[in-house]
Amino acid sequence: MLSIKKEFTEIEIDRIIEMAWEDRTPFEAITFQFGISEQETIAIMRREMKPSSFKMWRERVQGRTTKHAKLRGNGIDRFKCTLQRQITHNKISKR
Repeated sequence: MLSIKKEFTEIEIDRIIEMAWEDRTPFEAITFQFGISEQETIAIMRREMKPSSFKMWRERVQGRTTKHAKLRGNGIDRFKCTLQRQITHNKISKR
């Protein structure tokens, strides 16, 4: 299992999990904002979620083209939903 080198606050972990659950947020967006790889994101999800929830999430994201920027269609060129507030680097916006 990968060891996660970075230490995150509870708020940052919650945001990573939220971004990983979002269908249209690619793993590259998580890498951009938090500096962790897809494998490190998976390790966080495995550690922070119940086994059944993690299994459901993995089945959902495996092979999903919207979770990988290189597999997306040409019309999708943003990291966030248009309704989502601007989030830059590690600053978390309030909803």
